[in-house]
Amino acid sequence: MDIIVIGGGKIGRKLIDEFDREGHSVVFVDINPEIVDKIQNDYDVMGICGSATDVEVLTEAGMKNCDLALCVTNQDEINALCGIMSKKLGAKVCIARIRNRQYFKQTEFMRDELGLNLIVNPEFYAADEIARIIRFPAAIKTETFAKGRIELAEFNVPEILIDKPIYNIYKKHKLKILICAVARGSEVIIPSGDFVLCEGNRIHVTASHADMAKFMKIAGLDNQRLKTAMIIGGGRISYYLATQLIESGTRVKIIEQDRNKCIELSEYVPKASVICGDGTDMELLDDEGIDNVDAFVALTGIDEENIVISMYAKTKKVDKVITKVNRLSYAQMFNSTGVDSIVTPKDMTANVIVGYVRAMNEAGNHSEMVSLYRIVNNKAEAVEFRVSRESKFTSKPLKDITFKKNVLIAAIVRNGKSFLPDGNSTIEVGDNVVVVTMQKLQHFEDILD
Repeated sequence: MDIIVIGGGKIGRKLIDEFDREGHSVVFVDINPEIVDKIQNDYDVMGICGSATDVEVLTEAGMKNCDLALCVTNQDEINALCGIMSKKLGAKVCIARIRNRQYFKQTEFMRDELGLNLIVNPEFYAADEIARIIRFPAAIKTETFAKGRIELAEFNVPEILIDKPIYNIYKKHKLKILICAVARGSEVIIPSGDFVLCEGNRIHVTASHADMAKFMKIAGLDNQRLKTAMIIGGGRISYYLATQLIESGTRVKIIEQDRNKCIELSEYVPKASVICGDGTDMELLDDEGIDNVDAFVALTGIDEENIVISMYAKTKKVDKVITKVNRLSYAQMFNSTGVDSIVTPKDMTANVIVGYVRAMNEAGNHSEMVSLYRIVNNKAEAVEFRVSRESKFTSKPLKDITFKKNVLIAAIVRNGKSFLPDGNSTIEVGDNVVVVTMQKLQHFEDILD
C-alpha cells in the first residue's frame, strides 16, 4: 500500500516503523527539517519537509494516488484540516488523530460530513484500558473480543499452576480456558498441552467472562472490585479515566500541580476530589491517603516520575498500581520491579491503526479482520477475524488442518455464543475467530502452512 504519514512525532514515528517493517511504501511529511533527516536516516522511507496544510506539499507527497493518509501531528486542527484536504486530493482512506475532548465528541460528524474514515484518540484508548484493568484487578492487562464475549487477560502465573503441564490444569480443574501465550524472560511461547509452566512466567488466558472468573477463583487470584482510585496528573487521560471510573461507582481523587487544570477538572468531573499539589511529593501522597486507596494511577507527563511514584505506591501496599510510560524499553524493564500494569498510549494508538490497515487489506478475501491487539511486549498478536465466505478451511475439523508454527486458534464465536475449540471443532461461515500468533497476519488464510 502507498501510505503517507503526516507528522513525525511519537505516534508518527511508531507508525512509520510499523509500516516500513511490513513492506508498505511510506512517505512522511513534517515541518521540522531535523525530524525529517532523522527519520530518513533511520528508515527506508521518503521524507518531505513542509506544512501539512500546504496543497503543494501534499501533492508532492503523492496524495492523489495515496491508499492511506495518516494525519498525526500534535495539533488537532491541523490533523482535521489535513484530513479533509487529503480526501479532496484523492486519498482513498484518511485517519486523523483528534485529542481535544470537545472535538472528540464530534467524531460522528467528522466521519459522516468531513469524510474522515477513522478518528483516533490516544488518551481515550489509554483511559479505556486503565479502566478495564481497574475493573479486572487480578489481571496485568485485559482485552475483549467479539463485543465482550471473549476476554484475553495477562497474569503472573499463579502458584497452583507452577511445574504442571497445561493439559493437567484443564483436566484437573475442568476449566474452559486456554493459555494461549507464555512470556518466560525475553522468550515468548505459544504453548502446547504438555508445556510446563514455571515460576516467574506471565500467561495470557482466553475465556468467556464466567469461565475467566472461575479460573481466577480456582487460581486464588483476588478479583474484588476496587472502590477507590488515586490519579496523579490531570491531563486528558485523567479526565477520560475519572469519568469512566465514577460512572462505575469508583471514588476518585486526582492530584494535579497546575491550578488551571484543577479548576477545569473540578468543572468537568465534579464528582471527583481534585487536589492542587505536586503528585511526586511523598508527604503529600501520605497526607492524601495513599495507604487507603485500592488503585494508584501515575499519569504525569514524565516517565521517570511515573516510575518513581509507582514504586512508592507499591511500598505502601496499594492493591493495584498502573503506570503510564511512553518508552517501551521502560515498560520491558518494569517486569522485574513488581509494578502491576504498564500503559503506553502511542502503542495502543498504533495497534488500532495497524489493525484498521490490515482490515483494509482483507477486501475480497474470505475473512475480515475485526480487531488486533499486541501482547507480550508486542512480540505476539491476538487477532479477531470474521469468516465471511466458504473456503478450503471452513466446515473442516481443526485437527485436519495444517497450521503454521506458533499459531493458535484461541476462541470461536458462533451465533452469539463463544467456545474454546478442540481438534474436532470446525470454522463456519459467519464465525468470529480469535487467533494468537507470532506471525504477522494480513489475511486469515495466512495461518495455514
